[in-house]
Amino acid sequence: MSKLGRVWRPALILIGFAILVLLVMDFNNRMAELRRLTAEKEVISARVTSLVETQTSLETQVTYATSEAAVYYWAYNFAHLGQEGDVLVVPIQVEGSLPQPTPTPVVTPEVIQNWQVWLTLLMDETQ
Repeated sequence: MSKLGRVWRPALILIGFAILVLLVMDFNNRMAELRRLTAEKEVISARVTSLVETQTSLETQVTYATSEAAVYYWAYNFAHLGQEGDVLVVPIQVEGSLPQPTPTPVVTPEVIQNWQVWLTLLMDETQ
């Protein structure tokens, strides 16, 4: 019987070692999958955060667009409308007069000689 124990013992150790290797390989695969899923979760979380901020911004714009302040702003600035009691003034140009153009000043660059540049660089003097 001891001879039979000697045969089974290395076989059991070898089988146990093979099972251990399979378990370690499975654990490694699961850890790689966990890292991949964690990275994917971070990307999706960042995208969800961005979308929530966009939704909040759009809801704020919708709220403003449906408010009276937006209506008054549009009416005064784009439709040139007024409220009761407002006096609308439209400037009209006098016939025969032409608007005077604003002259653009001509900038003349100051010419600096090379020796003046070198003197300034070497001596720290301004001319």
